Amino acid sequence: MSNTALQPAQPAPAIRAYLGGSFDPVHRGHVQMAMAVYQSLLPLAQAQQRALYVSLLPNSRSPFKRQSSDPKHRLAMLKLAIQGTPLYIDELEIWQPPPVYTIDSVRTLRQRYPADSLIFIMGMDSARSLDKWQDGLQLTDYVHLWVFYRDTMPVPDTDNARQALQYWLPTPLQTAVTDSPAALTQPISQPSFIQTPTDPTIEQAALKNPASGRIYIDMRQVAAISSTQIRQTLQQQSRGDSAAGNHTKPVRDEQMTAASAINAIMNPPDPLAKWLNPAVYHYIIAHQLYSAAQFR
Repeated sequence: MSNTALQPAQPAPAIRAYLGGSFDPVHRGHVQMAMAVYQSLLPLAQAQQRALYVSLLPNSRSPFKRQSSDPKHRLAMLKLAIQGTPLYIDELEIWQPPPVYTIDSVRTLRQRYPADSLIFIMGMDSARSLDKWQDGLQLTDYVHLWVFYRDTMPVPDTDNARQALQYWLPTPLQTAVTDSPAALTQPISQPSFIQTPTDPTIEQAALKNPASGRIYIDMRQVAAISSTQIRQTLQQQSRGDSAAGNHTKPVRDEQMTAASAINAIMNPPDPLAKWLNPAVYHYIIAHQLYSAAQFR
C-alpha cells in the first residue's frame, strides 16, 4: 500500500460568514440577517460537503461611536440571543483596545483561514459608504461581501433591481457584483507559503487572491431596527417619559420597586418586545443597562 493511500483525506475548505457590529444591544434584526445567510448557504455547503460557520463578530468599540457598553455585557447578550440557533460568536475584535478597523479583522481572518471561503455581511447603508471606511475599498481583497437591502430604502423601478442597486455601491466595487450567492462559496486557492511568509510583501500579494472579492446583493428586505433607537427607547422608558408615548412605570429608575421591576421583565413594552429577544431584554433590566442615569 502506498504512502498516499494511508494519508487521510483533507477536509474541504469551510465556508465562513461574519456579521460585524457593536451589538449594543443585539436585536432581532441582527439574528435575522445572520440566519438568512445561514439558510441560504446551508444547501450549498451540504452539496459541496463543506463545513459552514456563520458568526456574529462584536467589535471592541466602533470608531464612529464615542461610547459603548462593557464588552462583557454585549458578549453575554449575544450568547443569549443565539441560543437555539446554529450561529456562532467570534471574539476576535471585542477584547482589543479601540479603535479596531474591519480591514484589520478581515486580514486576520484571511491569515487564519487561508483556504476557506470568507464572507462579510453588511447592510446596503454600510456598503454604500465603504469608501469612507478605513481602507474600506480593500475589504474585497480578502473577503466576499453579502449585502442586505434595507426595507427603508426605495425599491428601484426596474426589471432587474439587483443590477440597479449595484450602482449604489462605490464605483470601484460595482463590477464585483454577482447574481448568485454560490459565487461567494468558491474555494480560494492560496499559495502554500502564505502560512509561513518570510517577506511581508509576498504575504500581502498572496492574500489578494483573484478568486475572492465578489459581492452579492440580497434583495430580501430586513427590518431596519436600530440599536441606537432601542437605547433611546430604554432611556425614555427609564425616565417614564410620557412624551415618548410610554405611560408605564419607569423600569430603570433608581427608585424602581421590586414589583415594578418584575412587571417590566414579564411585560416588556412595545416595541421592545418586537425588537429584543426576551432573554436579552431580561438581561438589560437585570443589569440596569441603557438607563437615563447611565448617561447623566
